[in-house]
Amino acid sequence: MGMKTLIVAAFLLSSVTAWTQCDQFEQAVDFLRNQPYGLIYLRLGQTLLVINLAAFLWRVFLFFRYRPVEGSPDAQLPVCTVVVPAYNEGSMVLKTLESILQSDYPADKLQIIAVDDGSVDDTWAWMEKAAAGSHGRIEAVRMAKNGGKRRALYEGFIRSKADVLVTIDSDSLIDPETIRCLVSPFADAAVGGVAGNVVVLNQDRDIIPRMLDVSFAYSFEFIRASQSAVNTVFCTPGALSAYRREVVMQVLDAWLNQTFLGQPAGIGEDRAMTNAILQKGYHVTFQSNAVVYTTVPVRYKGLCKMFLRWARSNVREMLAMSSFIFTRFRRTPATGARANFLLSAIQMIVPQILLVGLTGCFFWHPALFLSHALFGACVAGSVPAAFYAWRRNFSSEALWAILYSMFWIFGLSWIAPYALVTAGNNKWLTREADKRTRRMRWGRLALYYLKRAAFFPAAQTSVKNT
Repeated sequence: MGMKTLIVAAFLLSSVTAWTQCDQFEQAVDFLRNQPYGLIYLRLGQTLLVINLAAFLWRVFLFFRYRPVEGSPDAQLPVCTVVVPAYNEGSMVLKTLESILQSDYPADKLQIIAVDDGSVDDTWAWMEKAAAGSHGRIEAVRMAKNGGKRRALYEGFIRSKADVLVTIDSDSLIDPETIRCLVSPFADAAVGGVAGNVVVLNQDRDIIPRMLDVSFAYSFEFIRASQSAVNTVFCTPGALSAYRREVVMQVLDAWLNQTFLGQPAGIGEDRAMTNAILQKGYHVTFQSNAVVYTTVPVRYKGLCKMFLRWARSNVREMLAMSSFIFTRFRRTPATGARANFLLSAIQMIVPQILLVGLTGCFFWHPALFLSHALFGACVAGSVPAAFYAWRRNFSSEALWAILYSMFWIFGLSWIAPYALVTAGNNKWLTREADKRTRRMRWGRLALYYLKRAAFFPAAQTSVKNT
């Protein structure tokens, strides 16, 4: 039986099980309502549900207002510098640089700088090979020691002679028209940054990349598109972004030397740059037609490290954004930006409180709450699944969103609360060999069972009347 068939079966099974347990679930809710903190917990959950529904409808409205800027003709294109930082990327950096050289962009307006951030493998050799075959179009820079991605980008930025800075990760590939589409919004003097549209490159490798491909489509083509409609995309991704050089130079030293809790900030360079540009009063937009294909982790451990780094960065930069978002930081309207900030703050804190209560419910009546949690996951996953199907000619790949939603509950939900209490950790994580943790072992076990069966049989249980 195919995996997608099992996902559909899991959806149907969880729906039927939740329906047959309705009476028992209502009794459990009545019991919680009569407990000291149970009513508060239920009201908090109901409030979050209403907020999420209202936010979704608002974003749907913004999504249909969103329009990407069409690629400009050659004469109107700005001079660009593409900076590609790399660390232990091996031969992949050659493919990245070759895809940039094949861009449909005037060669006399495109400066390419590749920075080897002190790699200990053969990355530099591949960079030199790319530079040698570029007929002088690629400038290769080698750092004596690893200084981190932020430092590598800095070395590229200070060598730029252009009006616009473009950053592309060294594990990513672009389409010929990507750079043209990415930088065209800078014709508007109010635009200071542009986020590209990230698609998973290695989705044929394993189950995790397939799930992430659907998740990325929703995150970029829906969430960032709605943010772009109010001129405030919160994060320009490291895989593909563009910045007005004039603005970057104003904030460059502060960005390079950023600290958190007294320690140099070693993560979140993309979100930090976005914040700095927004604080200067510029718009940050999203270009759905500027596509980059990036490599994502194929194993659970790597996925957790990536998400944990992102979550910690989100905590830090939400705190940084709070210092200016409610001031008059720009001349154009900022109500939408403030609404998105409040929604993000709620999502960062409230679900973690609810997660504690849900964990307790699992121990109280495992099968009952497990079946309803799975049903809720299926319902939540159906939204990005429907969006992906609509945007990808009704591809059956959309079903991975439902599996990902289940996997998130049992394998990834620990990341956000853990990031809240460890936001000061500066480790890049994917560059270091960390010891395996109990959380990751449980997550790998959850992923194993999802890959094997794609559903959890829910046992019937009775709830005592109280």
